[in-house]
Amino acid sequence: MKRYSKEHKGGLMPRDKTLSHKKVLQAAKEEFMRAGFEKASIRNIGAAAGLTSAALYRHCTDKEDLFCQVVEPAITALQEWEDAHISGAYRSVNEGDYQGITSQSEIDMIRTVALPHQDLFRLLVSGSAGTRYENFIHDLVKEQEEKMKEGLRFLKDKGYPVKEVDPEELHILNSAYTTALFEPVIHGFDPENVDHYLNTIERFFMPGWHEILGI
Repeated sequence: MKRYSKEHKGGLMPRDKTLSHKKVLQAAKEEFMRAGFEKASIRNIGAAAGLTSAALYRHCTDKEDLFCQVVEPAITALQEWEDAHISGAYRSVNEGDYQGITSQSEIDMIRTVALPHQDLFRLLVSGSAGTRYENFIHDLVKEQEEKMKEGLRFLKDKGYPVKEVDPEELHILNSAYTTALFEPVIHGFDPENVDHYLNTIERFFMPGWHEILGI
């Protein structure tokens, strides 16, 4: 999963926090949610924000830049959660609390990050074709795999009996797990049902992860 850069195709991402810019982002979000990135119309976005197409480009370098600005809060929240989760896991091991590394999982990320930004994650998963995020789940899985491998090597160096996992097998399992986690989010289930499905996913996957990884 790629962090959103301030630079995009040679331009600087606008950081205008005025009411006008907020109206642009809201209009863009509604248009992207309605049509997806590829079919979304810059003209429609400008009209909804009360701007001409030319005026709209004072708020973005192009349509993809505008899409990236819309989903940036979700991407930032996800990256912050992952950074805190990983640093917390390493800290637990260094403090001798081996079991502390399993105190949180991506299921907690869905509850604390994805659900509060449910509409944005739905865009990332289902409406981002044609943007840098069009392979959002795949990119997220690949990033998680690299961090998981680093973590397993760290545990092994510390003397913990973690198991060797075939990389292709790890990819298949992690893809299935991550896809399952986002299903309740992108389908817009009500909170009670989302919690039920996440509990089901947790009961199904977590024992398997413990067995396969030796954690």
